[in-house]
Amino acid sequence: MGLKIYNTLTRAKETFVPLSPGKVTMYVCGPTVYDYIHIGNARPLIVFDTVRRYLAYLGYDVQYVSNFTDVDDKLIRRAAETGSTVPEVADKFIEAFIEDAKALGVEEALHPRVTENIPEIISFISELVEQGFAYESGGDVYFRVHRFPEYGKVSHQNIEELQSGIRVEVDERKEDPKDFVLWKQAKPGEISWPSPWGDGRPGWHIECSAMARKYLGETIDIHGGGQDLQFPHHECEVAQSEALHGKPLANYWMHNGYLNINNEKMSKSLGNGLNVREILQTVRPQVIRFFMLATHYRHPLNYSEDTIRQAAAGLERIENCLANLDYRLKDASEGEVDETIAEAVKKAHADFVEKMNDDFNTADAITVMFDLVTETNRYLQKEQVTLASLELVKQRFAEMNQILGIVQERQEELLDEEIEQLIQERTEARAAKNWSRADEIRDLLTEKGIILEDTPQGIRWRRK
Repeated sequence: MGLKIYNTLTRAKETFVPLSPGKVTMYVCGPTVYDYIHIGNARPLIVFDTVRRYLAYLGYDVQYVSNFTDVDDKLIRRAAETGSTVPEVADKFIEAFIEDAKALGVEEALHPRVTENIPEIISFISELVEQGFAYESGGDVYFRVHRFPEYGKVSHQNIEELQSGIRVEVDERKEDPKDFVLWKQAKPGEISWPSPWGDGRPGWHIECSAMARKYLGETIDIHGGGQDLQFPHHECEVAQSEALHGKPLANYWMHNGYLNINNEKMSKSLGNGLNVREILQTVRPQVIRFFMLATHYRHPLNYSEDTIRQAAAGLERIENCLANLDYRLKDASEGEVDETIAEAVKKAHADFVEKMNDDFNTADAITVMFDLVTETNRYLQKEQVTLASLELVKQRFAEMNQILGIVQERQEELLDEEIEQLIQERTEARAAKNWSRADEIRDLLTEKGIILEDTPQGIRWRRK
């Protein structure tokens, strides 16, 4: 079975067929960089990074673009509050974003900034005006929604239903209350750029249309983002791009589900927002990534101490298996691959690909990893294991992890002299059957964050 993607436009899983054989163009809406990213921002970041990784695994050359909105009302307000400039605010939080994304295992992408693409945005708006899809009024430029009859097709509602769910301020400059802004006239003292309609700055929606066209083309393979972007952002993107070009903006639209905090919607009014930087002070980034991928990307997700604890336990099960596997490499013998292991690895590969081909079902893909953990642990209990068997299992885990990115490559850690002496002393105490002293030392090492495991092959350790 080939790769199938759930397309928000058609509300169905469709076989993925790229525009150009062997290549994938992918645009994912990035953050507005006025603050540190919150845990809700982290979900599309991790989800679409995993989508990109799997497409690369399938052999596609992936062109991946995710923008930075580095000028808008929120940045202007933050600059005023902090006595800085909009570019200074943007630079600070872009740097923080890159650090946090790297910690979460997100691979590098092309991140165009709005402020670096003002000429392209102005050109896009000018084309819309020339063709009658947009108009200038009082220094602002608006898109004529009625000129695009398919408006609403992303969120599958009619225009009236869409508008009834949001506040529409009465603006006499608009021909129709539903029209949305493409260019905003600058207020005194605001950051601005010259344009045919006077000094101002871009509206939110036009930015992504202009940058997607510049970096990827008029039609792209995959456009992604959070479910909250379906309306109005993606709806407006589709309207302005497809009205101008007369062709689809994207062939596949992907949206990840909402993330709640303790079963409540994350919002400023509730004061329950959590930014990634704060969370990473107490939670390992690999646990966050595991947590995000242990649920299908289209399903709602609930962040709580309990769900994070469960994620940590699940990840630790995989990490312990890999640590035990590495430990047994030291005493593995020559010989052929064990038949049971060969079959387990073969099944894991087939099942993993099947799950990922089914609309990137990372939740079931992780279950496949757990199945292989079970088989591997059973094999590791044997008195004799072959190097070939262990290397085969290790390679399969590495391939799955290359896609999911949930296990950080282990670095060799040196025990300090005090701990080495304690382990040696405990070994001697056990040999002398001084069990109370052996237990005492084990407890002391536990306090120092060292976990000892007595195995048939000797004592092995790991850090908490």
